[in-house]
Amino acid sequence: MINMFEVNETNKMIEQENLDVRTITLGISLLDCIDSDLAILNEKFFNKITTYAKDLVATGEKISAQYGIPIVNKRISVTPIGLVGGAACRTTEDFVTIAKTLDKAAKQVGVNFIGGYTALVSKGMTPAEELLIRSIPQALASTERVCSSVNVGSTKTGINMDAVKLMGEVIKETAEYTKEADSLGCAKLVVFCNAPDDNPFMAGAFHGVTEADAIINVGVSGPGVVKTALEKVRGENFEVLCETIKKTYLPMTVVPDRSKLTVAMSDG
Repeated sequence: MINMFEVNETNKMIEQENLDVRTITLGISLLDCIDSDLAILNEKFFNKITTYAKDLVATGEKISAQYGIPIVNKRISVTPIGLVGGAACRTTEDFVTIAKTLDKAAKQVGVNFIGGYTALVSKGMTPAEELLIRSIPQALASTERVCSSVNVGSTKTGINMDAVKLMGEVIKETAEYTKEADSLGCAKLVVFCNAPDDNPFMAGAFHGVTEADAIINVGVSGPGVVKTALEKVRGENFEVLCETIKKTYLPMTVVPDRSKLTVAMSDG
């Protein structure tokens, strides 16, 4: 049972130590949208994203107001486009149309970013995945909210050096394509090794194929909380340091439950 001391501890983290819910990310599977017709594919992508995410921002703001916890960002991740776009895309420009569709959908529902313009190529690239990778500079230059990622290696399967070489070229091109905006495209591009099955964190976010049709991920951010805790044990040994961090993160992860209790107590 959560007690009053724990509720006050959470309130202090929020009010004095910059604890917030950094993001809520809605993961959406696009596997059932695959189509060989590019126009139909884009229509399916747009319709599913805007249908599933239509209330994401409003719901996040409602929860934030009700429980008094800042929710800074609302985001979306989708199935890696390298997997679901290949049936319809024959050129890099075809893939760019998908990026623009994702961007349009993100703008309509009001989220900060949408991730999943992604290729997972740690062992090798399909022709479609190579096209997507080569399209990244143009895709990021022609969109505002799309984030891209490429997984080029893993401990288990090794490193795809062809992909590594190609990504070196792509990063340089992305910087050039977006140079008028301080090469912002590079800030929306992640190159992985050992990418997890599912990743809700921008800019490398994508919705894993092992996940359900739609899921919500919550990211809690509390650098100020950790900083305050570490200042209290300055000069202590490494074991104390580790234990302090562990104890600090535990209350941060149950913020929603404690906030519910705070509301209940304030309501009498």
